[in-house]
Amino acid sequence: MREALLYEKLPDSRVRCHTCQWLCKIAPNKFGVCGMYQDREGVLYNLNYASVSSMAADPIEKKPLFHFFPGSTVFSLGTLGCNFHCRHCQNWEIAMADNRSGHSFRACEDLPPGAEIALAKRSSCQGVAWTYNEPAIWFEYTLDSARLAKERGLYTVYVTNGYSSVDALDMIGPYLDAWRVDMKGFSDRFYSELAKVPHWREILKTAERAKTKWKMHVEVVTNVIPGMNDDDGQLRGIADWIKSDLGELTPWHITRFYPQHHLTEAPPTPVATLERACEIGQQAGLKFVYTGNVPGHPSENTHCYACGKLVVERVGYRTQVVGLNGSKCRFCGAELNFRNSAIGGNK
Repeated sequence: MREALLYEKLPDSRVRCHTCQWLCKIAPNKFGVCGMYQDREGVLYNLNYASVSSMAADPIEKKPLFHFFPGSTVFSLGTLGCNFHCRHCQNWEIAMADNRSGHSFRACEDLPPGAEIALAKRSSCQGVAWTYNEPAIWFEYTLDSARLAKERGLYTVYVTNGYSSVDALDMIGPYLDAWRVDMKGFSDRFYSELAKVPHWREILKTAERAKTKWKMHVEVVTNVIPGMNDDDGQLRGIADWIKSDLGELTPWHITRFYPQHHLTEAPPTPVATLERACEIGQQAGLKFVYTGNVPGHPSENTHCYACGKLVVERVGYRTQVVGLNGSKCRFCGAELNFRNSAIGGNK
């Protein structure tokens, strides 16, 4: 447990949390939306500092990040809780964990930041990713860990729903290299129905700030759910936003939905729907649109948009770099927006 870094004190021992866009106003002994920040007599505490529910040495492509240190291994950690309550959450066992019983915390491992970085090094990982659930809801831990990781020469990744506050982004910004953000849909109705989230457009502003102010590598993921966000209007909205605010070289991962949690009535996404979404991205001018959760699909690979040559070949999580020269195509010299050790990817 740690006192929160980002909050303000209000009358009558209430507080307002500034860690994410909910800006929760919390009464004494109550919790914020994420369940992991609690007001205790007018002081806001983070409850899950260093409480690790899941960890693994993963291929970076699993995040998914395709243009960031391709072929490398990243030490991945998750905790408990989330500031979204998505009906289709694939990690709902930890994201929706009850913070009040104590049982979930007893199942976690206490891993201070120094031990985390030592484990990453011992596992021969090139970086650290906070993932599996929303990293902003153990912000104090990820900040301390990211600082240490950078000191030890490791890259750093947030796999995020993008709902961090500007204050949180700006505090951790100097220590984060990659911002892999979910863009779940592109309408008020969709975000309300899926996750009961207001003000979703703040996600757009935060992602753009991560890229422009903090020079993070940004990739976008959209999990396409039949009947909810598979219409051309939402898909075109996401594609146009990526092109205009993040740039045409920003990778967009369009992934296949499988029934999970409280959204079991919808079928898996037809591959044809994903391919249509890819077409929409390409029509919008995006150079790198990938299909995910369809092993063996040809769109897993990276081809140079200028000369058409294969530059990165992927089969599942097996990656072979065949045509890169730093961030550029080895064959024609086109800029392909790759960040890796060969070009000094760490800030």
